[in-house]
Amino acid sequence: MRALVWHGKEDVRVDTVPDPKILNPRDAVVKITSTAICGSDLHLYGGYIPTLKSGDILGHEFMGEVVEVGKEPGRLKVGDRVVIPFTIACGHCYFCDHDLWSLCDNSNPNAEMTSKVMGQSPSGLFGYTHLFGGYAGGQAEYVRVPYADVGPFKVPDGFSDDQVLFLTDIFPTGYMAAENADIQPGDTVAVWGCGPVAQFAIRSAYLLGAERVIAIDRVPERLAMARDGRAITINFDEEDVHDRLMELTGGRGPDSCIDAVGMEAHGGGSVDAVYDRVKFAAFMTTDRAHALRQAIMACRKGGTVSLAGVYGGVVDKIPMGAAFNKSLKFRMGQTHVHKYLPRLMKHIQDGDLDPSFVITHKLPLDQAPEGYRIFREKKDNCIKVVLKP
Repeated sequence: MRALVWHGKEDVRVDTVPDPKILNPRDAVVKITSTAICGSDLHLYGGYIPTLKSGDILGHEFMGEVVEVGKEPGRLKVGDRVVIPFTIACGHCYFCDHDLWSLCDNSNPNAEMTSKVMGQSPSGLFGYTHLFGGYAGGQAEYVRVPYADVGPFKVPDGFSDDQVLFLTDIFPTGYMAAENADIQPGDTVAVWGCGPVAQFAIRSAYLLGAERVIAIDRVPERLAMARDGRAITINFDEEDVHDRLMELTGGRGPDSCIDAVGMEAHGGGSVDAVYDRVKFAAFMTTDRAHALRQAIMACRKGGTVSLAGVYGGVVDKIPMGAAFNKSLKFRMGQTHVHKYLPRLMKHIQDGDLDPSFVITHKLPLDQAPEGYRIFREKKDNCIKVVLKP
């Protein structure tokens, strides 16, 4: 089959690789009909996440048709059209039983290695390094899906791939970020970043009762899309973010702050952003945390900081004194996709939100390397790239 393969930093190619096979009784093989490039894929593309190996197949946002099942298929059968959560979960451990699907105890075969880095291992992930299991990803023609009696979510009739593809990751991720923000009716929520996850966080915040959402970015087309989602926008190249947030909230600060940027926050020419770049270039830190620092400083006393942007390692110069003395609450983590799929599918069915609004580019799988470049460099007003095998 054809698949997008990582060969090194900023070097991805569509190669011919062996077809996936059923390895375990609960496996399935899915023929991919749509897959997408995620912002967290760019962390891999840029070489920011360790333990990726040359030859690894990328991609964790994908859907398709079941073409083969193992001896214990559960509710799944050949011909089913499914979306696949990017988090891999067994369905039976303590964490799966408590709806903490991205913390599954059994789905990461490299848990011992990961525990040395993180203390304990989260779940396995598709296409996201050997720290998270070394599973082949879905930017390919076919993919093996482990625990297929638990993960795949059947797509109801009448919905296009574009409408449901993002149930695999970015819609649940944005929704969980908003839910983690502990939004109360009438609240003001600030969102750092206006990329795809942030766009879903904005709309999810309104679904959960926010009165106002303020979105922070500098890319014009992303800011425009945020305004289409009823957000007030701040261009951080043109305004001081903290001062503008205080002005909009009468000096109190947003009730909740969502960091939808994560480890690659650039922060323009601010002092802390320059510091991050210098330390990163010297291999003295792994993550750039400008957005997180701003969120901590801006959030109102007693408020909540929700992290949806990916952090990969060690973060420097976090104002913990401010966080402690302001009594801030922090919520974060990989998304428990299985938990959110049914309720978000209902939002789509009820017409509350059509997730396809984020798609700006569609390319054949063979053009995936160019898709990565377009997405990373935000060429041609790119916000989200979907690949068609």
